[in-house]
Amino acid sequence: MTSRGLTKFNIGKNGITPGVIASLNAAFKTHKLIRISLLKNYCRDREDKEKIAEELNQKLEGYFRHNIIGFTIIMRKVGKKKNKSFGTEDL
Repeated sequence: MTSRGLTKFNIGKNGITPGVIASLNAAFKTHKLIRISLLKNYCRDREDKEKIAEELNQKLEGYFRHNIIGFTIIMRKVGKKKNKSFGTEDL
């Protein structure tokens, strides 16, 4: 597998900021697969990396699957989130 067309991001000591989320959302509009490197000064444990991946899944626009390899999260977009229709719950 080549890295051609693979978009790469780094998340450092500031963590998941609104700027990171905005950049990832913009990148996922044109790419399906993104590699996110977690710098070692941000997290150390496997559980922390899993929580970070879940937080990204919740904050990003769309549905994603992720795979964690070392300090790298590979995210693949698998669908779009649908808007809720208002007023239908009360019927």
